[in-house]
Amino acid sequence: MNYQTLKQWDHRYLWHPFTPQQYWEEEKPLIIERGRGCYLYDTGGKRYIDGVSSLWVTVHGHTHPALNRAIRGQLNRVAHSTLLGLSHEPAIALARGLIRVAPPGLGRVFYSDSGSTAVEIALKMAFQYWANRGESRKQSFIRLENAYHGDTIGAVSVGGIPLFHQVYGPLLFRSYEAPSPYCYRCPLGKKPDRCRLACLDRLEKLLARRSETTAAFILEPLVQGAAGMITFPPGYLRRARALCNRYRVLLIADEVAVGFGRTGTLFACEQEEVTPDLLCVGKGLTGGYLPLAATLTTEEIYEAFLGRVEETKTFYHGHTYTGNPLACAAAVENLRLLDRPDFFSTLREKIQLLEQLLKPFRELAHVGEVRQKGFMVGLELVRDRESKTMFPPELRLGHRVILEARKYGIVIRPLGDVIVLMPPLTIPRKALKELVAGTYQAVRSVTASP
Repeated sequence: MNYQTLKQWDHRYLWHPFTPQQYWEEEKPLIIERGRGCYLYDTGGKRYIDGVSSLWVTVHGHTHPALNRAIRGQLNRVAHSTLLGLSHEPAIALARGLIRVAPPGLGRVFYSDSGSTAVEIALKMAFQYWANRGESRKQSFIRLENAYHGDTIGAVSVGGIPLFHQVYGPLLFRSYEAPSPYCYRCPLGKKPDRCRLACLDRLEKLLARRSETTAAFILEPLVQGAAGMITFPPGYLRRARALCNRYRVLLIADEVAVGFGRTGTLFACEQEEVTPDLLCVGKGLTGGYLPLAATLTTEEIYEAFLGRVEETKTFYHGHTYTGNPLACAAAVENLRLLDRPDFFSTLREKIQLLEQLLKPFRELAHVGEVRQKGFMVGLELVRDRESKTMFPPELRLGHRVILEARKYGIVIRPLGDVIVLMPPLTIPRKALKELVAGTYQAVRSVTASP
């Protein structure tokens, strides 16, 4: 089908996510036709580096032969079979595989189909866990400032980004906010070298005051993704885990964005030797091929749901495509690829290379901060570097940067005026250099005359 027809139909029929449609209908859409490795190709045949892993999901690149084979093999058996009252091999194999590589102490896997639903399940499990134990006062949740955990109503209720969430206020249950460890714009006005993690003191005061009525504290370990790639100071996660233990509050770790190698280890929690009570995964779980998510729990939480039917302890929650066999088969193969002996050693080398490649951005007048954790990068653009003053939102500076980047054969996506880089973990070094260089040129060109 020709481009003009696709463009016309797109503007006539499609409603794109997280997209100001009025602007979209005035633009020439980039329409992707195929992908291979770290590259995407548009309908005209132009090649682009996939600089954000097709929204943070693609792990091993596009059309990976092993992942393709795994899905085709399963397709020849059965495309879908329910887990409600039945089971199937891919779901069983994947559950075992996840528990074998997850932080020690996690023992059960509950499937869903997106990061939002994985979080929704964790919230409901935490709530019902305490109710099943006879502690029904523990009903509320604590979250971080700037939090983003998805778009379902429960997930939005523990979100903290006004642009995304405030309009839905009347629909939400209340959650309580702890300061974000956003060192560049510290909400407590502290300097990173002297703060001694004062934000954790605020968290502790909140836990001490509300522990009797709090079911869980939820956070993204090490990096707050949608908030602008806010990287945590060392030790924050470990101390937060200790505080939850002290005040008898469950810890929910949302690793939907940070899991499966994005921070340099399979799970972000590994880096501070933390085991959460509930672990949410999605995005890269299938290598970026099919929608699948999972909520992992400890055996203690699982056992709180065991009982006779008249005790009503059962977790009555599920989705039609929960544990879809095709998606589970892809995820099993994804875990196998991640388990190759040289995978993470090679990734660590590329993380170090990326750190070096990002240094020139620190010299640009309108780059306030360069944040990196593993293969997750946020470049925060500011109007004035000294005062950290932001650009007016109506300038849509971040959006202009990504449009400029396409001239250099790069597909990236901003979070407001934070430019995000998160390429597939298997991106070749040459392409990684091209990605960073092209992004640098785009940022420099656009910010030269904002």
